[in-house]
Amino acid sequence: MKNMDPPILILKTGEALAPVKARCGDFEDWIATGLGLPVSSLAVVSAHLGESLPSKSSISGVVVTGSPAMVTERPDWSEGAARWLAELVESDAMPVLGLCYGHQLIAHGLGGEVGPNPRGREMGTVEVTLPRDSENGERARLGPLFEPGGFPSHMSHVESVLRPPENARILGRTKLDPHTVLQFGPRQWGVQFHPEFDRDIMRGYVEARREILLDEGLSPDAMIAGAEETEAITRVLARFAELVAAL
Repeated sequence: MKNMDPPILILKTGEALAPVKARCGDFEDWIATGLGLPVSSLAVVSAHLGESLPSKSSISGVVVTGSPAMVTERPDWSEGAARWLAELVESDAMPVLGLCYGHQLIAHGLGGEVGPNPRGREMGTVEVTLPRDSENGERARLGPLFEPGGFPSHMSHVESVLRPPENARILGRTKLDPHTVLQFGPRQWGVQFHPEFDRDIMRGYVEARREILLDEGLSPDAMIAGAEETEAITRVLARFAELVAAL
């Protein structure tokens, strides 16, 4: 895909875990690969380091990264980013896609509730289900980013969206999280999974969390063995880039 002008913004809310970053690069590198664009063609702003958010006219879309931070800690940089993202959604200014922390941050900014998942940590490659049909029997309206069915997806989170914002549509779920995929506006979505992860990155995250997982009674070895590639979910990023390019 050719470079975009204005560019897509990668809004960083943290950095990849140190041992994974040293070997595989950081969030913007993985997201750029998924978008099908060179990272040099993207605008990258590290909100967690206090960098200023750009003007709307200087970007064409936004991907919000994950983070080792917690939305419920509510640092000033995070609250400011939440308000900024809520304005983009409410005005339908451009396409927006939140990943993990980014998913929760958008929900929080729009008045939803984020907190520790009462079902516990969700880690490893797990199945996300996007319905084939809506409750009234009609074809489910999943929009341009998603396809119906059950797909493996990479997860690494403790907090979740406990209550979606008013008017948000629930598009997908897992066994531990009923709000895994949300549509916040006409062109704005959030996903609790990590479409930017590959199997190697997922395994690295599990290994980095090994002691924590063992303390919680979970099996990192089983998670590492069960990690797999997630082509169907990875395509969400490519489709997002296509959506932005078509504007």
